[in-house]
Amino acid sequence: MTTDDIKDKIKAFLAQFISNLNFPEDEDLFASGLVNSLFAMQLVLFVEKEFQFKVENEDLDYDNFRTLNAITRFIERKIG
Repeated sequence: MTTDDIKDKIKAFLAQFISNLNFPEDEDLFASGLVNSLFAMQLVLFVEKEFQFKVENEDLDYDNFRTLNAITRFIERKIG
């Protein structure tokens, strides 16, 4: 699976919650107000289901999930 494939799947998921997906890939989704803290759990569940790995407690770091690029890098590390 390529980096672009991963980003496309994440963007498709984000499209359910964010009306305008034209944001920089390094924009903090939480600080910008695009998503809220409840969304974090939905995102973790999506990542586990879509990419077939368990997000461990030590993985629940804000820096792994705050931007599109961070989420992508996290997934690549876990499945790589």
